[in-house]
Amino acid sequence: MAALKYAGLEDTDSEEELPPGWEERTTKDGWVYYANHLEEKTQWEHPKSGKRKRVAGDLPYGWEQETDENGQVYFVDHINKRTTYLDPRLAFTVEDNPVKPTTRQKYDGNSTAMEILQGRDLSGKVVIITGANSGIGFETAKSLALRGACVILACRSVARGDDAVQRILGEWHKAKVEAMTLDLASLRSVQHFAEAFKSKNLPLHILICNAAVFGAPWSLTEDGLESTFQVNHLGHFYLVQLLEDVLRQSSPARVVVVSSESHRFTEINDSSGKLDFSLLSPSKKEYWAMLAYNRSKLCNILFSNELNRRLSPHGVTSNSVHPGNMICSSIHRNWWVYTLLFTLARPFTKSM
Repeated sequence: MAALKYAGLEDTDSEEELPPGWEERTTKDGWVYYANHLEEKTQWEHPKSGKRKRVAGDLPYGWEQETDENGQVYFVDHINKRTTYLDPRLAFTVEDNPVKPTTRQKYDGNSTAMEILQGRDLSGKVVIITGANSGIGFETAKSLALRGACVILACRSVARGDDAVQRILGEWHKAKVEAMTLDLASLRSVQHFAEAFKSKNLPLHILICNAAVFGAPWSLTEDGLESTFQVNHLGHFYLVQLLEDVLRQSSPARVVVVSSESHRFTEINDSSGKLDFSLLSPSKKEYWAMLAYNRSKLCNILFSNELNRRLSPHGVTSNSVHPGNMICSSIHRNWWVYTLLFTLARPFTKSM
């Protein structure tokens, strides 16, 4: 070693050499993590250098990525007819420097959830996300789980929720994810969900009200309310009320309400400027799907603003967010015309 250093050929790989019992692995998204087989735990940082890495580029020609029955990613070399758990791109990793808490970083329309969460360890945080089996909800759940959070996917369909859990476990088999039944079109279901969550005696640090319907035909829920209004707003309103005590006890905590810029294209006042409650849950004759969606999104924002005013003194913040024009979600599924329009617009919008 001394001779190499003297000759200017110091062994630069020693810092990257893994200690005995450690293994280098990758997620489906190409993020490198390290498995400590001696202590049976994983971490994002290299055990010696403390650096975070991700693989660069596509798989070599003839290679394919698969997942085994335990959710572990492995690689198939079809040319040489062999399989391996080592990503062939590991020799071409690039450093992924963690973001310091004091550093202000700018993001744009091309930023991914994993990039925004870069350098953040969410171990010990408990998150509930409604509508987390697809679209924005699923990508959010996956990203938070891969950063160490315990994520509960609150889904109307048990089968689709369980499928989403398996997809996340396919990225990292030790992710802490669970699907629970929540049908926002039923206030009874909302109550049962809140009771079931409280029975786990877990804290709640982040509640993301994401689930929504768009372009749905007029229908009434079992509670006698127009379905778009109840699913998009009232169900979430009731859920937050039922979990408010847990949020306060878990402070600092936050509520995130996924709204939309479309809230600007409606109003909920009558001609005299007074709040008209009949507009929120209209009759079939007065119903227009787009207006119903816009009004529900306006309710989201008004609710979030008032919630923040009331709970922020107790360590619970609330923010509403416009996710951008994400056509890749499945929110357009209720009418083929919307599906066609979304498909045509997809090349000009943000993807997930």
